[in-house]
Amino acid sequence: MPDLIIRRLDPTPALIDALASLLVETVAGGGSVSFMHPLSVEKATGFCRAALEAAARGERIVLGAFLDDMLAGTVTLQLALPENQPHRAEIAKMMTRPAFRGRGIASALLREAERLATERGRTLLVLDTAIDGGAAGLYEKHGFVRAGEIPDFALKPQGGLTGTRLYFKRLEPPAA
Repeated sequence: MPDLIIRRLDPTPALIDALASLLVETVAGGGSVSFMHPLSVEKATGFCRAALEAAARGERIVLGAFLDDMLAGTVTLQLALPENQPHRAEIAKMMTRPAFRGRGIASALLREAERLATERGRTLLVLDTAIDGGAAGLYEKHGFVRAGEIPDFALKPQGGLTGTRLYFKRLEPPAA
């Protein structure tokens, strides 16, 4: 496998387009990432532009995993939380192109998100993932603890309800 490169995504037109393409592909494949199928390129592009602009303001970090200059996966570390929660961050929008799944891309993205959270003094990560087709196994493999489940939490991209599993992970504070 070629070298995997993980880096932060900037709000450039090329990266917005690549991220929007990945989002459309994920939703079409049944990924529960807040959108319904069919997801228009225009709607995906608007969301991705806004997400990367929020990253440029320091409200989140959007990471991309690249193989041969192709965006193969992404994850978001949400940092802009209420003032009484400066110690935590949220993992969101974990997506890997179907053609690249099973190669450790999501694991590499998650490790980098955790490293960046720790670097910013965050000691608690939280996330949720769909019960149907979600990435529970990935998160449990990386030490996330299931806090519970909520039934009928959201619509699946092609319709029908799915529950969600809530997870957390405590992080070690950065070494002094």
